[in-house]
Amino acid sequence: MSISKRVRIYTSEDVANHKSAKSCWVTLQGKVYDVTAFVPDHPGGEDLILENGGTDVENIMKSKDSHEHSDSAYDMLGEYMVGRLGTEVTVVSDDWEATDDFHPEDTNSAEDFEKTRFLNLQQPLLWQMWNANFSKSYYLKQVHQPRHLKDSARLFGPDILEMCTRTVWYVVPIIWLPIAINLFLRSMLQFTMPIPGFWSDPFLPLSLISSLSIGALAKTLPCFLLGNVIWTILEYGMHRFLFHIDELLPDSPFFLTLHFLLHGIHHYMPMDRLRLVMPPILFGVLQAPFTRLAYALFPTAMANGIISGSFTFYVLYDCMHYALHHTMLPTYMREMKKYHLAHHYKNFELGFGVTSKIWDHLFNTVLPV
Repeated sequence: MSISKRVRIYTSEDVANHKSAKSCWVTLQGKVYDVTAFVPDHPGGEDLILENGGTDVENIMKSKDSHEHSDSAYDMLGEYMVGRLGTEVTVVSDDWEATDDFHPEDTNSAEDFEKTRFLNLQQPLLWQMWNANFSKSYYLKQVHQPRHLKDSARLFGPDILEMCTRTVWYVVPIIWLPIAINLFLRSMLQFTMPIPGFWSDPFLPLSLISSLSIGALAKTLPCFLLGNVIWTILEYGMHRFLFHIDELLPDSPFFLTLHFLLHGIHHYMPMDRLRLVMPPILFGVLQAPFTRLAYALFPTAMANGIISGSFTFYVLYDCMHYALHHTMLPTYMREMKKYHLAHHYKNFELGFGVTSKIWDHLFNTVLPV
């Protein structure tokens, strides 16, 4: 069955929100009906329908005490069908316990799609998301129930686009650590003398290393450490208020697809080795407004030191995030691994810290593990 031809899929919560005369929905045998227009014409009176609005009416329609409905009534109800109830899977659970040897079982792609009609893991996912007919409520329930494949699920059809969505972990330090070092050296030089901008002479700091001094280091290092702290705030804030903007997310294909690309796919496929760190293009886009803000708020020398510290801690964050999903770790990181996996498998509305729990403690979002 093609994605674009599917009837719209709702959750029971979607239906429960429609229980008034202005919008009255009911369900019967897994199908969803909008009976708003029929309410005034119901032979048994409006009240009988409104009393059962937002609920399943199978028992009430079969009840001899109320009024057993005829075959023609069921035929008439069919005219008001607007969708069907989705079938849920349950992986995330408050009973989930983290273990050092945790390894999820692979998902049977065909069975999963046959059951949920959510996304077919055997086909490119992005086009399915864009053409999907499920409600936001159904999307959020499904995308936070992890699936697992031996290889990465495909996002795009064309290989050249697919390559941009897969990133091995060591690409992050290879690209961003040299930039962080360059900015750190520029900060030290700028505390000593005026120098041309990055694009005028990108390699200038290397030729002036002999000009660096302990005094310049003493000025740059506090900026670098402030950048570390700022990154931890951004890490927590973006994870909680951007990547998990679930309640404020508009119910439209564009915003659901954007959510899926930013973070939804990570919760949907949390053990995908090639989608555990940010593709360089994505981080390049996300960092741009924050670096511009740093240059607007601080002198250039300070801003470069702060950005250098933030970029360095970002590299630590992404490498640690990869390790928390897959690697045998020292004690502290084993505890953070349990904590982060609990965010995926126990409660995705708590536990937003990845490198530490400090902001979870301050904002009361600690996830008990």
